Amino acid sequence: MQILVFGAGKSATVLIKYLGSITAQKNWICTVADQDLNTVNNKIKGHSNLRAAALSIEDEAARQGLIKAADIVISLLPPGLHFLVAKDCVLLKKNLLTASYLDSQIKSLEKDINEAGLLFIGEMGLDPGIDHMSAMQIIHNIHSNGGQISSFKSHCGGLIAPESDNNPWHYKISWNPRNIVTAGKAGAIYQHEGEVVTKPYEQIFDNCAQLNIPQVGNLAYYPNRDSLSYIPLYKLETAQTFIRTTLRYAAFCLGWEKMVQAQLTNDDEMVDTNGLSYAQFFHTHLNKYQVELNTPELMEQFNFLGLNDSTPINKGTLTTAQILQEILEAKWKLQIGDKDLIVMLHEFEYSMNNKNYALQSTLVVKGDDELHTAMAKTVGLPLGIAAVLILENKIAIKGLHIPIIKEIYEPVLAELTKEGIAFEETKMELQ
Repeated sequence: MQILVFGAGKSATVLIKYLGSITAQKNWICTVADQDLNTVNNKIKGHSNLRAAALSIEDEAARQGLIKAADIVISLLPPGLHFLVAKDCVLLKKNLLTASYLDSQIKSLEKDINEAGLLFIGEMGLDPGIDHMSAMQIIHNIHSNGGQISSFKSHCGGLIAPESDNNPWHYKISWNPRNIVTAGKAGAIYQHEGEVVTKPYEQIFDNCAQLNIPQVGNLAYYPNRDSLSYIPLYKLETAQTFIRTTLRYAAFCLGWEKMVQAQLTNDDEMVDTNGLSYAQFFHTHLNKYQVELNTPELMEQFNFLGLNDSTPINKGTLTTAQILQEILEAKWKLQIGDKDLIVMLHEFEYSMNNKNYALQSTLVVKGDDELHTAMAKTVGLPLGIAAVLILENKIAIKGLHIPIIKEIYEPVLAELTKEGIAFEETKMELQ
């Protein structure tokens, strides 16, 4: 059997290690393709059944050559590039797995996927991915026992572990930095106590609510994209409250709200950075949009990023968002030995046999180091496990799916538990 992985970035590290172990056991081959051959070679080191391939993803002939030789394809490319791979997988009749949200382009291939008898699974990472699987296991269990769910809240965040938390933002980058800069831009829509709530980008980080995770402490959360579209998928039309959120430490939300107000995440404004200092960059935007850093904590956060740094940026003409991303990648970089943290919490309220219950299901995963992160574990392992199960015919369905059905989530969650990714549940009766 041959597995093909496109992309060897931050989220691929643990996946590659996992596939290195599996392919050695089963005498399979796995090829990892990326435009940066050095990165791939470093990550496959020590694994005899892993192969490296240098690839420009726009090179159709090379891309199709790799796909043709594979039995299953995993794409960890940026979301906008999955469609190139997906079209080739349909053409060459190969199954495909990605960790990204299913977009309209991928959905447009559904008829072709079905006709070709293929299996495409999207949203097969952490969030989306593990959140779907773990939530649906509980939802199906409650429903099968005659229960009715009135409230569902799903929270997930990639954080820094307390022992590595040494900057005023209480945050470091463990995944795609572009996604951090654009977080919340689409706004959010969700349901709260029977009312549909719409929040524009400008309000996403305003006055974030908080919750307590016993193993971690207090965390803030903000609503994540379109929660409503998942109500029919989860079959929770009876729920009065349905929301999916992102977790952060509270200080992050306070600081990021100022970032948004100062238009520092703007993708449209072009800035000539030659001769422009980091201090000028920040002060220009804060003054232009009349944003006040009115607490010592906010001043400390922006000082940390360069509010008073007279060093010239000198990177040519970039968008404001690109400049900010460059700054964050340098300032929020995981250092040697740093550990990140993944926290997920599902909160249910439901009735069964004339009694009301609250159920919480919590996942906390800590990274091993700055490369083998909790983020890489939780994004990569579901993909690797699903690929192996499909090749062994233990997931035998066809079509275009996300992992909300038992045929996918039951075997994958069972294998994740063996890898130390397991939820703890607490349940109490409500008076």
